[in-house]
Amino acid sequence: MSFLSRFFKKNNIDNENFDIDYNNLPVHIAIIMDGNGRWAKERRLPRTVGHKEGSNNLDRIAHFCGEIGIKYLTVYAFSTENWKRPKSEVDTLMDLLLDYLKNAESHMRGRSVRIRTIGDSSALSKEIQEQIVRVTKLTENNSGLTLNIAINYGGRDEIVHAVKELARDVAEGKIKCDNIDETMITNRLYTGDMPDPDLLIRPGGEKRISNFLIWQSAYTEFWYTDVLWPDFQKEHILEAIKEYQKRNRRFGGV
Repeated sequence: MSFLSRFFKKNNIDNENFDIDYNNLPVHIAIIMDGNGRWAKERRLPRTVGHKEGSNNLDRIAHFCGEIGIKYLTVYAFSTENWKRPKSEVDTLMDLLLDYLKNAESHMRGRSVRIRTIGDSSALSKEIQEQIVRVTKLTENNSGLTLNIAINYGGRDEIVHAVKELARDVAEGKIKCDNIDETMITNRLYTGDMPDPDLLIRPGGEKRISNFLIWQSAYTEFWYTDVLWPDFQKEHILEAIKEYQKRNRRFGGV
């Protein structure tokens, strides 16, 4: 019995509802993990509890994506704008990120997951920066799912970072201004060595990208759901993939 057959049987899911072509999976899925605070509010719980539930759900969804054959998963964990939130909430988010990184081995559960982060790590605590270096090094040779955790990440900030690198190269005579093209910018983004996301999923009911992968998502397919992130299940990933496979990706052509 295949992994997917076991999954459907275990979860009492009708396989016919998820007639997925596993030879046509999105290579790169991006997720805006939205709705943690509202999930907690609906249950009259502190927002911090919602964030903890959201962190636990990341494990479940990442493992499932790896098991069905997704190569890259990029998740929006903490944006450059999230510093505006109450200090207690920011502190909780940072503690959760630190805990996730410290316990990367247990989160991987023996799976060949490569964990990376994207974003400006210079504003993070020294301990988080050290853990980012440790986990990146620890998992760099793993050949399964690449899990990109966007921490202190903003799409506009990322483009500014890339432009500054290009400006330095022009000033140092390494390249000519007139030779700058899209590839040069792409290569200087945090995701420069990865394919652009094929599918971007946003739980939580909002229908915007919130400064997430704005350069990379030029031709990304979007899928929205009202389900809050802590309640987002494996079936929702399959539902999104099924919808993705119905679309005709023309990339500007006919």
